[in-house]
Amino acid sequence: MFRVMQERKGRCLIKSPLKWVGGKGQLIPQFEPFFPPKVREMAEPFFGGGAVFFHLQPSWAFLVDSNEELINFYLVLRDRLEELLVDLRYHKNSAEYYYWIRSVDPATLNPVQRASRFLYLNKTGYNGLWRVNKKGQYNVPFGRYKYPKIVDEEKLSKASAALKNAEIRCGDFSLVLEVARPGMFIYLDPPYYPLSETSNFTSYTAGQFHERDQLRLADLFRELDRRGCLVMLSNSDTQFVRKLYVGYDIKIVYARRAINCRGDRRGAVTELVIRNYE
Repeated sequence: MFRVMQERKGRCLIKSPLKWVGGKGQLIPQFEPFFPPKVREMAEPFFGGGAVFFHLQPSWAFLVDSNEELINFYLVLRDRLEELLVDLRYHKNSAEYYYWIRSVDPATLNPVQRASRFLYLNKTGYNGLWRVNKKGQYNVPFGRYKYPKIVDEEKLSKASAALKNAEIRCGDFSLVLEVARPGMFIYLDPPYYPLSETSNFTSYTAGQFHERDQLRLADLFRELDRRGCLVMLSNSDTQFVRKLYVGYDIKIVYARRAINCRGDRRGAVTELVIRNYE
């Protein structure tokens, strides 16, 4: 395992270009022993911030997410980086400007402007949270950061280069079945099953991720297992999740809870890593 870590450390370090609630950047050191020794092909059907993909840097990847704004951003980042960098420089870090651009309907913008708006809101909105109402409208308040790094050219350039070897799609997580084949590494990072009724967060898109979707996901996990894929899944540490994946390898990791209005309720919480291999 030490040799594997050294090989990965020898690569160009790439981090997600986004601030992403639930992102796995903080957990990469704990995840490292759980990854397959070599990852040449991989799929992430809940791509989000993409920390695992950017860390592993496979030769080819299939990246899917249901968030249209997120997927448009990654497509523009991959294919039109220079145009994106130019547009990002027009933004201003002020509450007045923030609420104005937040109110703009992204459907009225071209893909580059839309991606630029998305990244600006991500960097200047409260805590990097992406939340929408039932109409699909982004409704996160201004973050009031003094010096947000809206134009991080180095990080964006590295991420753009990594994405050149990826197929990027918007849609349901079941799309992964189109490419799943023996030996492929597949990482699943769905919206977590709630720890309590009040902790449920499903407003990532205008739709929601319900208990029935967790059941669909468990069926998908078993299908990928039957196909000979190497599957790793993250979820909350609950009895519901543990029962869904009985018979598979289940490990605990510790994540920092960042989103809570009360500071004394932010801290380490256990999460599960579930695999069909050891």
